[in-house]
Amino acid sequence: MHSGGDCTCGKCPHGAREGHRQAVAAFVALREEFAAGRGVPSALAHSAGASRQWVSDELALSARALAERGAAEGGVWMDAVRRRTLLVMWGGAAALLLGQALTAIGGRWTTGRTAGLAAAVVLVLALTAVAWVHRSRGGLLAPLIGEDNRLSTSRVVAAAWVLPVVYAVLSAAVELAVTSGTDDRRHILDDLELPHGVRLFSVLAMTCAVAVLVRRVVCVRVHGRRLQKVRAERPRLADLLTDDGGRGAFTDAQYVLINAVAVIFTIVLMARHPGQLPEPPWGVVLLVGIGTATYLAGKYAEGGRPVVLSVVRAREIGDLPAPIRTGDDIEIRGSGFVPPGAQTPDRLARTVVRIGTVHVPVPLVPVAGGFANPTDGVLTVPVPADVEPGRVEVRVVTAAGVETNGCTIDVVE
Repeated sequence: MHSGGDCTCGKCPHGAREGHRQAVAAFVALREEFAAGRGVPSALAHSAGASRQWVSDELALSARALAERGAAEGGVWMDAVRRRTLLVMWGGAAALLLGQALTAIGGRWTTGRTAGLAAAVVLVLALTAVAWVHRSRGGLLAPLIGEDNRLSTSRVVAAAWVLPVVYAVLSAAVELAVTSGTDDRRHILDDLELPHGVRLFSVLAMTCAVAVLVRRVVCVRVHGRRLQKVRAERPRLADLLTDDGGRGAFTDAQYVLINAVAVIFTIVLMARHPGQLPEPPWGVVLLVGIGTATYLAGKYAEGGRPVVLSVVRAREIGDLPAPIRTGDDIEIRGSGFVPPGAQTPDRLARTVVRIGTVHVPVPLVPVAGGFANPTDGVLTVPVPADVEPGRVEVRVVTAAGVETNGCTIDVVE
């Protein structure tokens, strides 16, 4: 489909981006129009409740279309990432070949150079096979994406250690295969003995164990309703340094930074002593251990159960004090009503309040630049006529599907 000369088909990278951009622009324009008090049909203008519900429904429909466009863009983006990662991998192998050839000028071609190139080709072929198997989920990104469709910090860090270690072992294996001297083969095998690689293997075991443990911790906390998880539209590089809400996370950032420095240091050691397992100093191993402990502690501490603290009758300026009746608005006060990552309009529209046996969708109330309702600490909903007078329990069901504790109110006739 074309609009104003721009492709918005959603099947090509440009069309998906343009379609999503136009959907965002349309939604923002509609929200700002409603926030300014315009666009409401005259037949509904006399009723504040009816007009608010109509506005909320229109915004929810527009938000749904926006989410569909975002999902289409995410699918096209994943396919583009798969192709680009393959180009980067094979380009890296070609750059290694060129570097080896240039550094061999004036010297001689050694078995170590052959082993390094062969190991790189084998590793790239293996990664290409993995990318092909997971071609529908971003290729090489697939093993690094969590169940919430975000890049997993722990998995990325573990992969950053696995790749150079696998490359070092492959290089040693190829060199062992092409070396004819008995003493040379024995020297290669001695370099692979545990005393020479205990520091490297300690860091590798530590980061891989963290990747498994973090997944278990998150699953247990989500199933126990102590952590709310909302699926993201698509993975982003910023996921490595931020929480689910897009805010910078100290524990994640320090874990990535420390391990990035340690991996670079290890690769430099590998380049300085090819054919041998690199041995990072114990100081580097301790630094990685400190970053790992901080990261795990942060994972155990994050999140929390949504909770309702109180429910009161929403009072307009000039209203007299009165009990809660059907048709009145109630204000639910608490915390955790909007989980991290659920700030998008389609997620906000999924927030529901259960009043007795009646489920009431929380209306979207637009203001300039955002929404006044729902918010993380306060929700405002009407008490429908289907609610029977008497003592009823009020609960909130968040966009993550987590239900809060109950708070009892009295509804009079």
